[in-house]
Amino acid sequence: MAAVVGAFGYVATVDPNEPGHYPVCPMLRFTGVFCPGCGGLRSAHAFAHGDLVTALGSNALAVAGYLAFAAVWLLWTVRAGRGLPLSIGLRPVHWWGIGTVLLVFSVVRNLPFGSALAP
Repeated sequence: MAAVVGAFGYVATVDPNEPGHYPVCPMLRFTGVFCPGCGGLRSAHAFAHGDLVTALGSNALAVAGYLAFAAVWLLWTVRAGRGLPLSIGLRPVHWWGIGTVLLVFSVVRNLPFGSALAP
């Protein structure tokens, strides 16, 4: 958890909108195609500053990931406080579903009608 807080703190402090602080996405650089993570650093920066609209505009899927991570972390904390183990067993169908969402998100954000999802 300390690593996540540290990484989020770094991204909140060092603005990814200013060139030279972070490497360019290799997929975008070499192919011109937005990957599912493109805009994720800008999204994290805006999210850390409380600008949810900008965060969603940069990468809506990343914001959903931040919220899901926070929910699982909260659930783990509550269960650990009660002395209960946290068991999140995702079946293969769940992993396939997550992969499908990432693939569809990647394809749609690169099409003209999905330009609102592009960073």
